[in-house]
Amino acid sequence: MNPPAGYRRESPDGHPPYDAPAYASTHKRAPQHAPIRLEHTLSEITGPRFDRDQLAPGDDDLTRFDGGQALGERIIVTGRVLDEDGRAIPHTMIEIWQANAAGRYAHSEDQHDAPLDPHFAGIGRVITDDHGAYRFMTVKPGAYPWRNHRNAWRPNHIHFSLFGPSFATRLITQMYFPGDPLLALDPIFNSVPDRSARERLIATFDIEVTIPDYALGYRFDFVLRGRAATPPLN
Repeated sequence: MNPPAGYRRESPDGHPPYDAPAYASTHKRAPQHAPIRLEHTLSEITGPRFDRDQLAPGDDDLTRFDGGQALGERIIVTGRVLDEDGRAIPHTMIEIWQANAAGRYAHSEDQHDAPLDPHFAGIGRVITDDHGAYRFMTVKPGAYPWRNHRNAWRPNHIHFSLFGPSFATRLITQMYFPGDPLLALDPIFNSVPDRSARERLIATFDIEVTIPDYALGYRFDFVLRGRAATPPLN
C-alpha cells in the first residue's frame, strides 16, 4: 500500500503574519527567526480518528447548560468540512468556544464588566457525518472590549478547533457574522492579508437553515489546506 500523498500548501497571503503590526500580542509571541520548512511524514498525514461515541449528550447544543436555557439570540451554525479538492471530510472533530450574548467568556481570566450567564458554558463539540456536514445550536456571541488599542472592540465571533483527517490539517480559526461594522476595525480579522481569504471567515445567513419562530441559521464551510483554505486565526 502506498503512503498518503502530501498536502498541497496554501497561498501565504491567506495566512496572517506571525507579527502583525496592528495586533499587539503577536509582537511578543512571533518567532525571532525564519521558520524551517519540513517535509510531511506519516506522523503528520495520518490520524487521529474520532467517533460520535466520544461526544456527550448536548455537546451540539450550547443554548442549554446546568438545567436552564441561555439568554440571547438563538442561532444555528451548519456547514461542511472539505479538503483542497472540495471533497467531504467525515468524522472530523470540531471544538467550539465563544463568549456569551453579553460578550463575556465563562473563564476566570475574563474580567470584562459584563454579566455571566449561569446557563451558558460557551463550549461544545461536534463530529462531521459521512458527508462532512456538521450542525450545532448556540446563542450569538456579543462584542467585547479588549486592550489592543484605544477603544478596541472584538466583533461577534465564534472560535473553532478542527483536527481534520491528520495532524497536518489541524486548524484553529474564527467565524464572523455578515454586516458587522467592527470587522473593518478589527486587527485580528484584518491580519489576514488577502481580502478574499478574509471573506472566507464570514458566515452566510441562510433562511433555509433558520427554524421559524425559534432560531436564525448561518452556513459556514471549512476548507482544510489548499488555495481556498480557511485562514487560521488564534
